[in-house]
Amino acid sequence: MKCINIKKIYLLPLVFIMTAAFSLSSDAFGQSVDQIYKAAGTPATPKVEVHWNRYYDFGGVTEICRKLAEAHPSLATLESIGESYEGREIWLLTITNLDNKPHREKPGFWIDGNIHANEIQGTEIALYTAWYLLENYGKNEFITNLLDEKVFYIAPTINPDGRDNHMYEPNTGSSPRSGTIPLDDTGDGVAAGDPYDDLNDDGHITQMRRRTPLGQYRECPEDPRRMVRVGPGERGEFELLGLEGKDSNLDGRVNSDGIGRYDPNRDWGWNWQPDHIQRGAYHYPFALPENRAVRDFVVAHPNIAGAQTYHNMGGMILRGPGTSEDEQNMTFSDRNVYDALGELGDKLLPGYRYLVLFEDLYSVYGGQIDWFHFGRGIYTFTNELFTRYLYFYEQYEDREEAGKAPYQFDKHLLFEDAFVPWEEYDHPQFGKIEIGGFKKNFGRVHPGFLLETDAHRNMAFTLFHAYHTPQLEIHEVDVKDKGGGLKEITAVIANSRIIPTHSGIDLSRNIERPNYIALEGGEVLAGMRVLNRDLNVIEEQKTDSDVIEIDNIPGMGHVIVRWIVEGGRGYTIEVDSAKGGVVRKDF
Repeated sequence: MKCINIKKIYLLPLVFIMTAAFSLSSDAFGQSVDQIYKAAGTPATPKVEVHWNRYYDFGGVTEICRKLAEAHPSLATLESIGESYEGREIWLLTITNLDNKPHREKPGFWIDGNIHANEIQGTEIALYTAWYLLENYGKNEFITNLLDEKVFYIAPTINPDGRDNHMYEPNTGSSPRSGTIPLDDTGDGVAAGDPYDDLNDDGHITQMRRRTPLGQYRECPEDPRRMVRVGPGERGEFELLGLEGKDSNLDGRVNSDGIGRYDPNRDWGWNWQPDHIQRGAYHYPFALPENRAVRDFVVAHPNIAGAQTYHNMGGMILRGPGTSEDEQNMTFSDRNVYDALGELGDKLLPGYRYLVLFEDLYSVYGGQIDWFHFGRGIYTFTNELFTRYLYFYEQYEDREEAGKAPYQFDKHLLFEDAFVPWEEYDHPQFGKIEIGGFKKNFGRVHPGFLLETDAHRNMAFTLFHAYHTPQLEIHEVDVKDKGGGLKEITAVIANSRIIPTHSGIDLSRNIERPNYIALEGGEVLAGMRVLNRDLNVIEEQKTDSDVIEIDNIPGMGHVIVRWIVEGGRGYTIEVDSAKGGVVRKDF
């Protein structure tokens, strides 16, 4: 074997080294295309390489979005739909076959993530969905047909300020929940917004403990990192002082003037309540610029028929309503649609449960999914990402076992990478203490090796939801010569998917316009809806009979329309549905 002179390498000019590095073939750093054996269900040689076992800040998210749009110009466009409080763009990817017909003429599906600042993995799962759709178009029949028929509007993060704050400022796994608008929510006259006191400057706000013979806690014999409460009559070794930090304003609370505790998911314009009723509500509905940007886009795109918003944690597939008051507004037909989709989610997402927000969790006033459903008639789910079931594929009914699980998982599968070891610190107020605990990137968000798996499963649930948005076709056209230059034209318009063109709440509140079914060619003398074709029961439309208005085309159902026409040799039927898209047929 030939020896390499390390000293000579160090003496090489830096420019030469860099040039040589960039001129090496890809084989020097990885496999060439012909060395890759495709794994089922995953693009083997994507145009845009993204690692899905890590998290990206706002700059990284922006770069991935731009690369995807540039690499797939016939399938994706990138735009900003508004700016955050601090001036970051709210990026939105529009993904569909851009060549077959305008995206506004297709049923639309909305996806967003990261409305809560610390709930970051929703962004990666939204991005994974965009990437997967784009990289599989033309290679996978289901994905190809989906993008030919539907359009996806994907906003990876709708709280970019809070996202970067969570990543770059000292935080716990649960902070900040909001964005970064200063807010005096403690009533002490001091606006929140200062970062937590990171005593050991490691970027994580962990726990403080102090040794005392009268403490109520001791180290767990199985894992000394874990604090356990002592039993009756026992003396502990430690008292827990709470989160790492200082009582800077001497109000008796540590870190009481951190980022304000308004909640972006209490800001939406359906059943909104002020802060004294709904904790976290801001000044008025849609007071936050990020939520206004989403609202304005959704209102301007009535073709959106389904939606998915990603939160964490708990392994839940949630539907509304958020409050018991709205349960009476949830129609039987809407429940059936949600149940059919939610039960599929139970199969696709091990450890997750399909639940109703107010019944199975807690009440939420002014929530996003309720505005989407009750305000816009859009079938919407919130997935609470990640569950402790994914640690060892076990459900924890016993509280003690549930408490041990994160420590065991970190020890055996993460090799204690998720824990800051206890270390001594001379606190200016509490004296000699110890600081330690789980890092902010553990507990609520996926460890790297679990992120791609859960991203794919959640994406699959979302894609099947999108698949079942209305799919309209002019199924049958029958032309009968009635004599005297008159023709009777009957058309069957079918919807082959679960979701109707108008949800139950849409019909009850008249949110969206009717479906328009128009006939062109010849002079239309009469237009009607056929209620019973066998018995020839009809309902005539007295005005504008060439364009028949249909209030709803049910899921897995159809409607029949008929015209009496004079003259004409070539005809066109056009079905124009806000949420069902536009289809045409010449005959």
